[in-house]
Amino acid sequence: MEEVKRNSLRAWILAARPKTLTGAITPVMIGSALAYMDGHFQWLPALICCLFAGLMQIAANFINDLFDYLKGTDREDRLGPERACAQGWISPRAMRNGIIVTVLFACLIGSALLFYAGWELTIVGLLCVLFAFLYTTGPYPLSYNGWGDVLVIVFFGFVPVGGTYYVQALTWTSDTTVASLICGLLIDTLLVVNNYRDREADARSGKRTVIVRFGEKFGRYLYLMLGVAASLLCFWFFFEGHLFAALLPLLYLIPHVLTWRRMVQIHSGKKLNSILGETSRNMLLMGILLSIGFLIRH
Repeated sequence: MEEVKRNSLRAWILAARPKTLTGAITPVMIGSALAYMDGHFQWLPALICCLFAGLMQIAANFINDLFDYLKGTDREDRLGPERACAQGWISPRAMRNGIIVTVLFACLIGSALLFYAGWELTIVGLLCVLFAFLYTTGPYPLSYNGWGDVLVIVFFGFVPVGGTYYVQALTWTSDTTVASLICGLLIDTLLVVNNYRDREADARSGKRTVIVRFGEKFGRYLYLMLGVAASLLCFWFFFEGHLFAALLPLLYLIPHVLTWRRMVQIHSGKKLNSILGETSRNMLLMGILLSIGFLIRH
C-alpha cells in the first residue's frame, strides 16, 4: 500500500473500515423488510436506523483500533487488515477525538427516532454506546474474555433488527425474534473468521476468544454451523405462511459451505483475509435473500 499521510482523509476512511458496514446495513435491511411485509414500513425511520447503525459501526472500529493499539494487541505479526493507530496513520489523540465526534453524531442522528417510538429507545442507544466501549476497554474487556460472540448476536441481531422493526411497527413479534437471531448468527460468522485467523496471536496476547479457549477444530466447525443454523431457522417462516422467506435463504448455504471448505484448506495465515471478504459477501447475500422473501410474501 502506498504511503498514507498522517491524520489525512484517506487515513480516516481506512480506519473506518467501510467493508465492515455490511454488518450494520444487513440487520436494518432485514428489519425494514419484515416491517414492510407486516404493512408497517416507514422509509424515514428506516433510513435513520441505517445511519445510526453505520455510525456506531464506525465508532466501534475506531474504539477497537485505538484500544487494541494501546493494549499492544496489534503487533508486527498481525495477520488482519492494517490498523490506523498501529501503522501511525492516525495519532492516538486524534483517534480519541474521532471516537467522541462519531459517537456524538450517532447519538444526534439516533435521537430523531424518539419521534417515532418511546423514551425506551434512549436506553437502547446508551447501551449500544456503552458496549461499544466495553468490547475492548475497561477492567474486563468483553472481547478479550470470550464474550464477543454473544455481543454480536445481541447488538448485530436483536438490537438492530428488532429496533428497526419496532420504530416502524411499535410492536415486537415472534417473527422479529427469529429474524433477529438469524441475523445475529449470520454476522457472528464474520467474527469467527477474524478469531480463527488470529487464534495464535490472540493466545500470545492473552485474548481468550472462544476459539483460543476451545481450539482450531472448534472454530472451524463453529463457522460452518452458524451459517447452517441461520439457514435452518428460516424454516420458522414456512410455518408462519412465508414460503419464500423460508426457502430463498437456503441458497446462501452454497457459497457458505464453499467458503468454509476454502477456510479449512487455507487453515492459517494472511490468506484467510480472503475468507473474510467472502464471508462478508455471503452475509449480505443472505440478508438480501431473506429480505426478498419477506417482500414477495407481501
